[in-house]
Amino acid sequence: MSRWPALAVLCAGQLMVILDGTIVNVALPSIQQSLGFSQSSLGWVVNAYLIPFGGLLLLSGRFGDLFGRKRVFLTGLTVFTTASLLCGLAQTSTLLLIARFLQGVGGAVTSSVTLAMVVTMFTEPTERARAIGVYSFVQSAGGTLGLLLGGVLTETVGWHWIFFVNVPIGAAAVVLAGRNLAPERGTGQGRSTDTLGAALITAALMLAVYTIVGATDHGFGSLHTLGFGLGALVLLAAFLVRQAKAEDPLLPPRMFKFRNVTGALGTHTLMISGMFSFQFLAVLYMQKVLGFDEVRTGFGVVPVSLLIGAMSLFLAPRLIGRFGARTVLLVALLLIAAGLGLLGQISSDGAYATDVFPATLPLGIGFGLAMPSLAGLAMSGATPQDSGLASGMFNTMQQVGSSLGLAVLSTLATSRTNGLLADDTPRQAALTGGYQLAFRIGACLVLGAFALAAAVLRTPRRPENAPPASTTSQSAEKAGKDTASA
Repeated sequence: MSRWPALAVLCAGQLMVILDGTIVNVALPSIQQSLGFSQSSLGWVVNAYLIPFGGLLLLSGRFGDLFGRKRVFLTGLTVFTTASLLCGLAQTSTLLLIARFLQGVGGAVTSSVTLAMVVTMFTEPTERARAIGVYSFVQSAGGTLGLLLGGVLTETVGWHWIFFVNVPIGAAAVVLAGRNLAPERGTGQGRSTDTLGAALITAALMLAVYTIVGATDHGFGSLHTLGFGLGALVLLAAFLVRQAKAEDPLLPPRMFKFRNVTGALGTHTLMISGMFSFQFLAVLYMQKVLGFDEVRTGFGVVPVSLLIGAMSLFLAPRLIGRFGARTVLLVALLLIAAGLGLLGQISSDGAYATDVFPATLPLGIGFGLAMPSLAGLAMSGATPQDSGLASGMFNTMQQVGSSLGLAVLSTLATSRTNGLLADDTPRQAALTGGYQLAFRIGACLVLGAFALAAAVLRTPRRPENAPPASTTSQSAEKAGKDTASA
């Protein structure tokens, strides 16, 4: 079967996972009322998904390299679909949290290898740029679409259906993926697995995500945050020591020698951290200051999704082919920073047309150009046998960036709002003042991403991972078999 229908299957699975990261947000009040969550425990409906998702991406990506990406993708998709059914059927808060944790596991396993499979299937530069554009659209617009879909489903048929909708889509994707994705043996058949390294990095990432998402409630200077943060750093240090000594390390040290891999990961983290101020705080501004309901809020972010789709699907591949991924990325980051800067000027007595909509234009265009450029640069620096790991690392940084952006920006916004309220500032103006500060900090984070990208990233003229002459024929033979199978 053609590679493009196979790409559609991969993107369908990825879209479900991305949607689920935000579709739940607008349904939280209904879930709280239905299952009796307390206000303090309600956040765990989101965190129970985020923690395993962020913690298992890197491990799952490496398992894709070792044991076959198709096998890992199908396993993750099956777990995610089954867990979605359990979420929809949950009648108690405990059962919902357990099912959400399983969803996070399935989502991580599914997402970790998707980008690597896209890169493997499409080897011709123009086709690869176009395919990465499709993948990037799903990655970047899925979260925004989740806000709209979550509001519509919750208000029309109930919160259970934000989970039930995944079941038929997931089941069809499993069947189609089994038929259409090329089988892979993997490079680790018959090799030992770095079990200790796997345990250390999974524990470190889960603890790090838990610390970040908990910082919103406990504060960054609290004993809780500092203690768990130190624990995550200790586990990470132990993991790095293990990788330097292990015979078959889970994360080969050679990965950090590739300039574009490390540069793209850092740029991605900073960009996502800043962009999250729009995805989260603009929604709060529309609801709490402008008085929008869930559905109207969802439609309010639709322009960003439409622009992301137009840019990543149609314009980005052409611009990258003509000017190079690095140049396109730098322009895109400046556009994102400009959009966040506009949001930093919102007013407490403003309107959507004058305060929010103008910012959606540079944000949608910038993000739609940035994601394909970053994904292409990150994967260009990885060898074929490490592409699953690079894909997992790329998605891990997106998850860490989202969690970091949520914790830092929401904490700063809340702190600023509380300070203004203490000075007898009207509530609407105090809320707006907090959002303004967060948007401006977000713009600074994106400018930091611009500086890092300008200093480190390079558009490769040929693969940085070109194999030595002795292995060229073997690699070419393998690539030919993969292409034929796809």
